[in-house]
Amino acid sequence: MEHQKSKEISEILASESSTTMGRQGTTKGEELSNKSSPSKGNLGLLVEGYPVEGLSIGGQETCVIFPSLRIAFDIGRCPQRAISQEYLFISHGHLDHIVGDEFQIRKDLKVKAFRTYHVIPSQGYIIYSVKQKLKQEYMTLSGHEIKSLRLSGVEVTYTVTSPEIAFTGDTMSDFVVDPNNADVLKARILVMESTFVDNAMSIEHAREYGHTHMSECVPAAV
Repeated sequence: MEHQKSKEISEILASESSTTMGRQGTTKGEELSNKSSPSKGNLGLLVEGYPVEGLSIGGQETCVIFPSLRIAFDIGRCPQRAISQEYLFISHGHLDHIVGDEFQIRKDLKVKAFRTYHVIPSQGYIIYSVKQKLKQEYMTLSGHEIKSLRLSGVEVTYTVTSPEIAFTGDTMSDFVVDPNNADVLKARILVMESTFVDNAMSIEHAREYGHTHMSECVPAAV
């Protein structure tokens, strides 16, 4: 009974049947069909229970979509799948992508911008799940007693927010060590840029143009 009462008061995510792609610099996830991905030939992934689709090509196009949440980060060349999402979050003003207060986008979801470090003003986004849980002092009460308390105006639940998805857009790796960005690394899914991936370009070159080198990502991921 105690277990039942500790269940979340509201369900967090509505499930949709969608194809998707992408996450961070890792290969974790299950490949899905690419039939509905925003760009031809792009594969989808299922990561931590979230379908993800999209692509990111430095200087050309970036668009990452979480269709079950109806959310797109950046819009690239304006793919139809991105246009059809309910919410669009732009990381910065460069044409291939075209820190503020958090705000509620759904009863069970909110978004907060965080500072990133590019050659122009930029920001990333964190999507948080919002859940209501029963306060500890009411765990032993019956459902009828809890209902009576609620009707009398007693707040019997408390809010729990958890970082689910973080998206950086173009940025240097400095965002990782920014103490104000702690929730970014706590997110279940981190979609971050890594424009340069091998020794053909140095970390210094990547930083000069406001980007992250893959070799900088590995220590942070361990």
